[in-house]
Amino acid sequence: MTLALMWALPVQGADWSITEAHLSYGNLDIPTFAGGGDSNHFIYTLQHASGWKYGDNFFFIDFLDAQDPGFQDFDIYGEWYSNFSLGKISGRTVGGGIVSDIGLIWGFNWASDADVKKYLPGVRLALDLGWFAFANLDFTAYIDDSEGAAAGGAPREGDSWMIDFNFARPFTIGQSSFSIEGHIEYIAGRDNEFGGKVEHWILAQPQFRWSPNDHLSLGLEYQYWLNKLGDGATDENTVQALLVWKF
Repeated sequence: MTLALMWALPVQGADWSITEAHLSYGNLDIPTFAGGGDSNHFIYTLQHASGWKYGDNFFFIDFLDAQDPGFQDFDIYGEWYSNFSLGKISGRTVGGGIVSDIGLIWGFNWASDADVKKYLPGVRLALDLGWFAFANLDFTAYIDDSEGAAAGGAPREGDSWMIDFNFARPFTIGQSSFSIEGHIEYIAGRDNEFGGKVEHWILAQPQFRWSPNDHLSLGLEYQYWLNKLGDGATDENTVQALLVWKF
């Protein structure tokens, strides 16, 4: 159902469209509630962004393949966001200063193994930051719609909220093309269905890319995750090798 919803987005009449396949590899921490420790991971990602007459869409699907059995030995995780631009819809300039547009955003997060579903309705501020290809500041709710432990998934959680800054900053050195892109999010704390505390977290995932041609990029992704998955005992700080193919 999740994949069907993603492909049902109005990308066929897109003003622009970018689809990428990612391969990353690195050592990721395992939260203490899943046994603790760490494991080397391959992560295979399909990522898509497109713009159309009412706004823009973005989604990614991660296939996580841990090289040790147990946590994420093979898991699927995805996020989808549709932004409805008030400037595009009204045909007028909406915003002012560094805010070039305001949008209404709707997001959906889904994890297969943990059987987690989250809805993220909110507001997007599109920022005009000079040399950035794009920069957005999103303010959303973080609404849990999971079945919970009784259905065999992760414990159901209370609702919360999120702030996310997502961006891309391309640049050149000589004849070579580079970019720094990614996002930084803050999600506020909440309680789970057993009364346990799910800590707030900060997740930063900037990528450094070198692009020798229009299709291939090589680089690194740095991942910093304070209170990974709400676990106050796990702070992740790691670098992953990154290969990107753009369609």
